[in-house]
Amino acid sequence: MMKEQFLYPRNPYHGKLTPDRLLFNANLQEFAQKVSIISALETNGKITPLESYHRVKNLWEEFHHTRQGLDIQDSA
Repeated sequence: MMKEQFLYPRNPYHGKLTPDRLLFNANLQEFAQKVSIISALETNGKITPLESYHRVKNLWEEFHHTRQGLDIQDSA
């Protein structure tokens, strides 16, 4: 396994394949990876809990903004 694959794992998309859904899935995986890194930094004392909160909040706002730009219906 290459270092990049280990550090940044990607899972294949399962579901109805459309460009918007594929992009959403990629953005979701990137969001989860970044939140994981921020959590590890905070857990190990490299950043404060407040800084961790603000970083995750900013990531969420970026992710939410990207989500709104895509034509994806909520599944219920």
